[in-house]
Amino acid sequence: MEAMKSMKKEAIFFMAQNNNERKKNDSVKEEMRVEEWEMRPGGMLVQKSSNNSHPLPIVPMITVKVKFGSSYHNVSISSQASFGELKKMLAGETGVHPEDQKLMYKKKERDSKAYLDVARVKNGSKIVLIEDITSRERRCLEMLKSSRLHKASKSIDHITTEVNSLVHKVISLEAASGKGGIVAEKDIDDLTEALMSKLVELDGVLVDGSLKLQKTTQERRVQKHIEILDMLKLEIGSSSNGSSKVGNLEAETTTKQKQEQQQQKVEAKAKDVTVLQLPVVKQCDAVVVTTKWETFD
Repeated sequence: MEAMKSMKKEAIFFMAQNNNERKKNDSVKEEMRVEEWEMRPGGMLVQKSSNNSHPLPIVPMITVKVKFGSSYHNVSISSQASFGELKKMLAGETGVHPEDQKLMYKKKERDSKAYLDVARVKNGSKIVLIEDITSRERRCLEMLKSSRLHKASKSIDHITTEVNSLVHKVISLEAASGKGGIVAEKDIDDLTEALMSKLVELDGVLVDGSLKLQKTTQERRVQKHIEILDMLKLEIGSSSNGSSKVGNLEAETTTKQKQEQQQQKVEAKAKDVTVLQLPVVKQCDAVVVTTKWETFD
């Protein structure tokens, strides 16, 4: 029995050792697998290159001779570079924009995306550079158009800011008039004149595309608030006419009352004069009737 127990213990001990060795081997394999991969600066996970792997071939540099007009330029460049990269290098030496360059090799114009080695450009090869006048003019026109649009955009933004300030003043006048406040006609005329000047400025801005819609929106906005000011001016005019009519009626009533009072005074004086004259006439009549006059032959 004791022999059986000792055999069982030995078997269990050996099984435990085997399990530990397997775990160690698995962990070593996992570590080896992790070491086989590395993270590149761009975030890409790639397999790590071993010391036994073959080194990457070195790309040779070549020197090409580029003719531009009556001058020649020797340019050192990678043999696997594109004609577009060559154009960028030539732009610094010749002053010609890469979009305005035409590179001729073996009497054929080469595309910017084509590669030198594919076109069989070798060390010492000759390439002719021609300036594309049409492309330069087209590019200059696009630059002018872009500059004009940028300037128009800034002008519209500036005018919009000033219009916003004037619109706030119009709203304030409209609110004051609605509450029964006093609105000066001069304030309305000044705001109308300012808005009209902004309308003239907007009309002088030349725009295309989305800026045209923005310009039209601002023009309608200015016209709308000019109409609001016109309505306010009409309301002030009608109220002032009504008050003047009331004043005229009161003046006429006062004048009539004064005339009536003066007429009453005149009539009263006339009665007093008549009353005073009547006794005098009667006395005269009595004297004439009772007196006997002496007559002479």
